[in-house]
Amino acid sequence: MDTPVVFGQSKLTIEDVISISLYDAKTSVSNQADFVKLINTGAECLDTMLADDGYIYGVTTGYGESVSVHVPEHLVPELPIHLTRFHGCGLGDNFTIEEGRAILACRLISLCQGYSGVSYSLLHALNELLTKNIIPIIPQEGSVGASGDLTPLSYVAGTLIGERNVYYNGREMSAKEAFKLANIDHVVLRPKEGLALMNGTAVMTALACIAFHRAEYLAKLATRITAMVCMALKGNSYHFDEMLFIAKPHLGQQRVAAGIRDDLSQYHQDEHEFRLQDRYSLRCAPHVIGVLSDSLDFYRTQIENELNSANDNPLIDIESKRVLHGGNFYGGHIAMVMDNMKTAVANIADLLDRQLAMMVDTKFNNGLPANLSSSKGEYKHINHGFKAVQIGASSFTAEALKLTMPASVFSRSTECHNQDKVSMGTIAARDALRVIQLTEQVIACTLLASIQAINIRLKSDDLQAQQVGKVIQELMTEVGHYFAELDEDRPLEHELRTTINNIQSQAWALYE
Repeated sequence: MDTPVVFGQSKLTIEDVISISLYDAKTSVSNQADFVKLINTGAECLDTMLADDGYIYGVTTGYGESVSVHVPEHLVPELPIHLTRFHGCGLGDNFTIEEGRAILACRLISLCQGYSGVSYSLLHALNELLTKNIIPIIPQEGSVGASGDLTPLSYVAGTLIGERNVYYNGREMSAKEAFKLANIDHVVLRPKEGLALMNGTAVMTALACIAFHRAEYLAKLATRITAMVCMALKGNSYHFDEMLFIAKPHLGQQRVAAGIRDDLSQYHQDEHEFRLQDRYSLRCAPHVIGVLSDSLDFYRTQIENELNSANDNPLIDIESKRVLHGGNFYGGHIAMVMDNMKTAVANIADLLDRQLAMMVDTKFNNGLPANLSSSKGEYKHINHGFKAVQIGASSFTAEALKLTMPASVFSRSTECHNQDKVSMGTIAARDALRVIQLTEQVIACTLLASIQAINIRLKSDDLQAQQVGKVIQELMTEVGHYFAELDEDRPLEHELRTTINNIQSQAWALYE
């Protein structure tokens, strides 16, 4: 990316996080005098209060329920190291390098708010991980989403002090080895810096940014595919008439209907085959996809508020010289957004699964061959086209729907009942990404099937080339570079995986 992201200069957007995560955008920490002063004043304020009071949570006390345990002064420097180590118990698969980069960005922008009492040098150390592409290897499981993402973020803190393992130059190695190769030093954590690094919502927020980016695109792609399915099934384009959506004025729903309408602008039904009403998976597609489209603005607001917040505990009020104990580490807003998003996205999987089921079934596909096989002659009796692809799409859809159970309602009392109401935001975010993955798989199946169906119509003169709009022709041409017409049965796994990769890399230009 040409435009660098400067931490501490302005608020970050979801797109900033994505540019860092997926496109290795250049990053730096602001050197503006007022920002540097803000950060340094916070660290100095903490030092002064520590010298005056000698009693600050997480600095001279134990953590969580152990708040009543007073730490002797000579052991205070070792306390943050113990925090990073005893939380090193994450399990499950590891986050990807891209997810790790997003996590680093989210933690760094939170600390740049100036309430955490960390040093300016710590911000640079975090940014150096990004610029040198030294990415902590972080297990996905082990966070209840309050006190933030303690266990997964311990792998960030552990990396900074030269412990744990990292990805560097495409290899897994120890942080110590990577630092040596990159010619950088490990960090000596100041009082509270271990807690400031770990006690926040950076993991769930990073995943939420990635989920938003993917969900926004799949809503647009589902819109285009619906137009293609309408063509393939000789559907009624008047289901998307502007007046219908003026009468029900949800803006996102209107955008979806307008997109379908534009894609079908060259398409006209044969009046002899005109049907008054298509089945719901066509007629109601704007209403299904529109729920996600209308929700995106709300999702963005919540995610970006969390992204640009100070979400650790305690916070330092440098104006009044106070230590403020609160619950900003609680990930309830991200949990709610992710639980909501996965439901909206899974409904799109269900929609496109139904569209695919119509296209392969001769009872509903208005003259297309069974299972969309274009095999001719006696060979049509042994070819099965998209039969198994439709079964697979049904499987992916079922799993996506199963995962819509909200994670946020499964709060568990933990840590000696100190953390007795927790957000489960990280689990919700992981679930959302899995639902998105499954939905992208359904979309890939339905996209290839719709292209197969349209090509069958074109070859049989059921559809004229001029009826297929330019944007759909371009998409069919791009996919046609690797997906040939299915006239003889062949394994489609590779073509499906290529399609999924193109969806996830957002390879095709869609609606503005």
